[in-house]
Amino acid sequence: MQKGIYVPEGVADMTTFDDRENAFENKFAHDEEMKFKAQARCNKLLGLWAAELLGKTGADADAYAVEVVKSDFEEAGHEDVVRKVVGDLDGKATAEDIRAKMVELLRVAQDQIMNEA
Repeated sequence: MQKGIYVPEGVADMTTFDDRENAFENKFAHDEEMKFKAQARCNKLLGLWAAELLGKTGADADAYAVEVVKSDFEEAGHEDVVRKVVGDLDGKATAEDIRAKMVELLRVAQDQIMNEA
């Protein structure tokens, strides 16, 4: 504080409190962004995996992976992705197989994103 400037008691503490609050908000926003990116990457990887089961390669596989990513925006949660892939695979994998693959690929996606940062 500068000499001669009156600062009411507790005001300096509020600045520290406000700074901490902003830091927590920024961390929360960053964490949510990372979760979103990891889930989108997971869905892309799932789409590429499913494309391989469907015999798609190259641009066709990439286009299918984009469809899978977009399918996650239909409703909250990930069951929309599971339904799409189950339907597209037509018996080549069960919903349980796909959910298990999603868990596996989410870890891969998180690792990829952390290594990019």
